[in-house]
Amino acid sequence: MDSFSPPRRGPKPKVGTRDALVQAGLALLHAEGYAATGIQGIVESVGVPKGSFYNHFASKEAFGAEVIDAYFDRAQGRLHAVLSDADRAPLDRLKAYFDDLIEGLRAGGFTKGCLMGNFSAEIADHSPLIREHLTAHFDTWGGLFEACIAEAQAVGAVGRQIPAATLARFLLSGWEGALLRMRAEKSEAPLIEFTQVVFGRLLGP
Repeated sequence: MDSFSPPRRGPKPKVGTRDALVQAGLALLHAEGYAATGIQGIVESVGVPKGSFYNHFASKEAFGAEVIDAYFDRAQGRLHAVLSDADRAPLDRLKAYFDDLIEGLRAGGFTKGCLMGNFSAEIADHSPLIREHLTAHFDTWGGLFEACIAEAQAVGAVGRQIPAATLARFLLSGWEGALLRMRAEKSEAPLIEFTQVVFGRLLGP
């Protein structure tokens, strides 16, 4: 009888565990916040042991940064789809984008808001890593607004007194502020006021 026995193999890691953890974290962090969401709750929602988390992520902070990336990657699809629609005028695209966001927030009962804005308020002061990821994504988001506004300026739909980059950054800051008020008031009023001022007064010839 051959005395050699091959080593016993442990269970293979589940395919897609890393992505499943990120998606679970995205849902939980968006609903509960960074501080209130524990690693144990995340792994339990996926059905893996806690050690699996640390096989994929060095820390909760590193995990949070990846969740932000996943959130923005998903949001970017909608951004590009709406803002690059050549069949619509530039300002129509921009307004359609915000109208679509407002409709989604209305359907969700005016909860959660923007995960990037939530992280900015809750954890950015204490985490250079998360702040770096937030800054990069806000810059990309603002850049897409800027391109759309610059196109509107080129056809005379928006005046050139204020540079497109400045208008884009102001737009993004105003939207994030409106979302904070929306959550506090549980009302669409701050969002409607935002669009009325932006498209009724700010972005015009």
